[in-house]
Amino acid sequence: MSFFRSFAFAAISGLALTAGSASAQDFVAKIGHLEAAQQTRNVFLEKVAGLVAERTEGHVKFQIFPQSQLGDQRTMNEGVQLGTIEATVAPAAFLGGFNPVVSILDIPYLLPDDAAKAEALREGPFGQALRDSFSDKGMVAIALWPNGKKSFTSNKPLDTIDDFAGQKFRVMDSSILIEQFKALGASAIALPFGELYTSLQTGVVDGEENPLDTIKNMKFYEVQKNLVVSDHGAMEDVILFNPTWWASLPADYQKVIIDAFHEVIPDLTAHKAEAVAAALQTIKESGINVRVADAAERAALREKMYGPTTKAYVAKAGEAGKALLATYEAEYKALGE
Repeated sequence: MSFFRSFAFAAISGLALTAGSASAQDFVAKIGHLEAAQQTRNVFLEKVAGLVAERTEGHVKFQIFPQSQLGDQRTMNEGVQLGTIEATVAPAAFLGGFNPVVSILDIPYLLPDDAAKAEALREGPFGQALRDSFSDKGMVAIALWPNGKKSFTSNKPLDTIDDFAGQKFRVMDSSILIEQFKALGASAIALPFGELYTSLQTGVVDGEENPLDTIKNMKFYEVQKNLVVSDHGAMEDVILFNPTWWASLPADYQKVIIDAFHEVIPDLTAHKAEAVAAALQTIKESGINVRVADAAERAALREKMYGPTTKAYVAKAGEAGKALLATYEAEYKALGE
């Protein structure tokens, strides 16, 4: 074999070895979140982890840390930015301080009741623009996960929309949610979640808003007399990765991960619906007054709350928020809503 042929063979062999090593490289991601191990978010994170490991032949491994094992959500958000953890699945409500644009999800009745239409919004230009808004925040957002919808409870009647007037409701510290209740003639008081049960019990506030499974798990129904199933507030999760770790992945591994997170959404939604149905049954059995708002009432609630809350959103999120809202409204209209 000539010198040049020998050199070429060695070079090609070296390249092949390097490529083979790269394709066989292992990537490990620590993923933290707030929910307990038996709750929907964790159940489907474990399922995604299994799909990703299988489809990358074990070269991408997710280590899931539920129930705030890696810190509160703020700590995990900062960990993703700094690279001390690789990913988090974060409720959008906990991300407004990092990215005001995402607070669009606080607007009541933003997503249609129809699951297919809601998913079309997540997957269309609106969802893409929302995910892209994290790109200059030290995070890569790869998907949105539905995680239920909020309903109203109170110790005072909630028989009609007019009954909200004069009542005091606990909210997260969000100008959008404060405007939501002002639009109904109610007042909103921002209180820490850990103080809510006692505040309902002692009358500091009359009512609150949360998903039905949260109302059940936190036993808020024990200190409330009325529940209206309004499904007014979308609880969306954002899947966030550290950009350096994400960029280190081969493109085919990135696609495997994105596809897996999207693939489980129908089963995730069904699992959440079962948990919500079980929670509603428990609440009904407790003896409190339960009422389900019909389509006409939900439309009336949206009409009252949408304008004031969108103004509060644009005031908070600026031109970027205004542009995202315009994208949303065009898509919402195109869906026939």
